[in-house]
Amino acid sequence: MYRWTTAAAVAALTLTGALPVLAQTVPAGPQVNVQIVTQPNPTMPQFTRVDQPLLRDGLATKSNGRIRVTLASWPERNLNGPEILRLVRSGQVDIGAVPLNTVAGDVPLLDVVDLAGLNPSLDQARKVAAAMLPEANRELERFGVRILAMYPFAAQQFFCRGEVKSLADLRGKRIRTSGGSSNDFVSQIGGQPTGIGFPEVYSALERGVVDCAITGSGSGNSARWYEVTQSLYALPLFWSVSAYVVNIQWWNRLDPAVRAAMEETIKEVEEAQWKLGLEQTEDGISCNIGDRANCKLGRVPDANPMRVFRPVEADTAVMRTTLTSTILPAWVQRCGARCGEVYNRVVAPITGVRFGTN
Repeated sequence: MYRWTTAAAVAALTLTGALPVLAQTVPAGPQVNVQIVTQPNPTMPQFTRVDQPLLRDGLATKSNGRIRVTLASWPERNLNGPEILRLVRSGQVDIGAVPLNTVAGDVPLLDVVDLAGLNPSLDQARKVAAAMLPEANRELERFGVRILAMYPFAAQQFFCRGEVKSLADLRGKRIRTSGGSSNDFVSQIGGQPTGIGFPEVYSALERGVVDCAITGSGSGNSARWYEVTQSLYALPLFWSVSAYVVNIQWWNRLDPAVRAAMEETIKEVEEAQWKLGLEQTEDGISCNIGDRANCKLGRVPDANPMRVFRPVEADTAVMRTTLTSTILPAWVQRCGARCGEVYNRVVAPITGVRFGTN
């Protein structure tokens, strides 16, 4: 189970205690208007419990109103996710948040942080994300953007129509994926990967355009997928590790005091999101299956709760074997030989799994 380290706890307490002082460090001056677009759905706790109170409202309070954030979710701007990086790069959005695998088509190296089957625990996912941050930013800075912080969603699992109790039951089914390594995994187990933007998945499941869809247990709950699916196969395939990315030119032009206030807030947001990712994994399952006593963050279905099926040991083994036989080689083929070197140098010491060329 993921636990805050002592250092992380001290940092969180320091941030909390420093807020009144921080507010005094933002001097009076011209108002700073910030355009931020985050999260695939406005009802997600990542948006309502973190981005709204900390980014939108918190920055205004800490700066005595000098920093004014206009915050929106993807659907509110008619976005599906892959455009986020390009909008930040062009300066149409100052800060955007997006799962790394969603924009890995533009920057394939980003996929390595959260490959399917790579991180069995949230603790390991955070270690990999921290180790890869400098490498990711070296790649992104060529496009005029950089990552301010990374964060997870709940464990990514299978929401399915009908009864699905194992990977074998997914064979032949059309499965909504987020691209990259999730496509490779679904293809390897005999499924048909299908690309659909998150805001459109509910209707695709409802109409039978897809049989299953992969997302976080809590994210699917917030989008009410329990209304159009019956089974939740709780195999933690990955964590949808995401990033807050910023336009570098805009960031560097900020008043240093304003930028410092925003940096401290982003640290606070980062800690809150990692904590939420852990809590939401089991909470999302409880909510989807109608376990009202253990549903604290999401909502319980009004009728027809889902059934949860826990992963069998054989499927966990399949996931790990597929990582070495299929996922890593396919990613290196997309990304290039240098990416294999980066993986073995930065990630393999954490995961214990090396990429081999033979």
